[in-house]
This record gives sequence, structure tokens and C-alpha cells, in this order.
Amino acid sequence: MSVAGAVVREDGRLPVIHRADNGTWELPGGVLELTEVPEEGVACEVWEETGTGGEVEELTGVYKNTICGTVALVFRCKPSGGEKRTFTGSTAVEWLTPEEVAARMTGVYAVRLLDALDDKGPHVRHLLEWA
Repeated sequence: MSVAGAVVREDGRLPVIHRADNGTWELPGGVLELTEVPEEGVACEVWEETGTGGEVEELTGVYKNTICGTVALVFRCKPSGGEKRTFTGSTAVEWLTPEEVAARMTGVYAVRLLDALDDKGPHVRHLLEWA
């Protein structure tokens, strides 16, 4: 199972990472350790990948990759300090507006961030792309 954080600043911008391995823009996140609690895991991943602290607020979506059978949980977070920085797996970290998210990110990742902005969740989606 994987987790990802949709950290929402007061101005509505969200952090995304530009992955070094495949060149895509994605949410900060990763695979949980066997004994790791999802909320703790997402906070750690956000910090490791962006340099920003993320205080978990709520689960906003559950996304199943129907090809691989993997499940990703996305949590909306409130920023809690830190400074923007890359990590070994990324070439950039940027804070994007929702419009920039829709324009730069592939649909499978953009929908996760955009779902986190509304109050209609948690969303449950079955996605056909690798994620």
C-alpha cells in the first residue's frame, strides 16, 4: 500500500515533485513499511520528498490501480514548517495552483490532488494507469 500527501497552503498551492527516474510530476508519497501507520507514513514521505512538514488532516481518496492491484491512500495535509528542497529521487519541488496541477500532471496523479481540494471525499477510484 502506498500513501501520498496533498499539502494545501493557505493560497491553495500544492507541492509536487519532479521525479528523476521517469520525469513525471507527482504527489509526495511512497510505500508504507509493514508496521507503519498510514498517517505517520504520509507525514514522513512529505517531509523526506519536499522538505515541508505536513500535518495530516483527513483521508481524501483511495485509488486502486486495476492493472497491478495496488492501492494508494491520499491525505490532505496542512503545511507545518520546513523549507522546500529536493531529495535523491527528484529534480525539483514546486508549489502549483490547481490549474497548473491539471496542466502539468498526468490524469492519474492530478485527480488525486484535485480530489483533495473538495469536501466530497473520501473519493474511491479505480484507475487503469500505473500509479
